[in-house]
This record gives sequence, structure tokens and C-alpha cells, in this order.
Amino acid sequence: MSLTTSSSDLESPRVKLTPYLPPTHDSDFFTQITAHPDLTRWFALNFTPAAVQKLLEDPNNLLFAIIDKASSKFAGVIGLLHISSVHLTTEVGPVICFPEFQRTHVASHAIGIALRYCLELPKDGGMGLRRVQWTANALNGASIKVAERMGFKMEGTSRWTHVLSVGREGREAGQGRGEGPGRDSVLLAICWDDWENGGRELVDEKTS
Repeated sequence: MSLTTSSSDLESPRVKLTPYLPPTHDSDFFTQITAHPDLTRWFALNFTPAAVQKLLEDPNNLLFAIIDKASSKFAGVIGLLHISSVHLTTEVGPVICFPEFQRTHVASHAIGIALRYCLELPKDGGMGLRRVQWTANALNGASIKVAERMGFKMEGTSRWTHVLSVGREGREAGQGRGEGPGRDSVLLAICWDDWENGGRELVDEKTS
């Protein structure tokens, strides 16, 4: 199974995804998240150039720049994490839309493009995966709603999945159990049979 595809394949009528390239995208990306700390408020990952580079160096991850086609502007980032050619699974994340493009078509189109790439069969330009999951901080209702709107189904909540940096929002742990709050993670997924039974049509509707 190939984890690469032509960038011309990863687009909708209004958005395209291109590979994230640090020399091209780092400056704008880190300017945005520095100016708007809420963009990374709910992530367990601390976004630094080194952290992004480490993510990119893992051959089982893909990170894309989201480009708004009408303006040709860099609108945010979306990734696919822990892609498994053995189990045919991946996780969508991170998904970050810059303030100018929030509450627009950008997030739904970017997620829809990613889902098509993951769940369509190789003969149709996809990877033919069986499962695509989404995890969100249990306090982040907006992320959960976005996933459900795009066809992900709630599977449950895993407690105490991450130790967060001091100052992040989360649950306080008992004394002697390390510094920093903890995160509960809500797990959602869309699987191949969801995709074949209405999921594809839902994404088509959201990204037309």
C-alpha cells in the first residue's frame, strides 16, 4: 500500500491538500499559532518546529497544508497519523484551520478529502483502509461535533490518555502522580462499511 499520491488527486472544488514542507509552511504556521494560542488549546502535542519535524520524519504519518483554492491562501493543516498497512487503519489529526477560515467550507472540505483518500479503494485513488479514527479532548465539544458532522461515529471515552503540559486544560491527578493535568480522550471512527453505506454520500454532500 502506497502512502503517497499525486497532490492533484487531493482536492475538492474549493480546497486542495499539498504536502506540508517546513521551508515553505513553517513561517506562516508558527506565526498563526503564536498569534492565536486557541488554535492549539486542546492538543496534547506542543507544536514546535522540532515536534513538527519529528512528525514528518515518521513514515507512517502524513501532514498536509490546506489551501483555499479561491484565494490560494494557506488555510491550515491536516494530518494522518499512525497509518498501518497491516491493520489498514489511521487517525485524522491534527486538524487546524486558521482564524480567517474558521466557520467556512475549509474544515469540512479538508476532512472530506482526507476521508476519500483513506477509504476509497486503490483503484479509485485511495488507500483502501478499513478504519479511520478521530480522537478529541473530552472537553473539546467543537471537535467532536465536527467529526460527527462528517460521519464519524462515537465509540467511547478513554480516561487519562495523556499527561498535558502544566497550564493546559484537563483533569488534576492525585498527589505524587506527576506534574501537569490529564486528558480524557473521546474516540470516534468511520469504517469501510460506514463509508459504503452512506458515508461517501455524506462527504460528497459536505464537499460539493
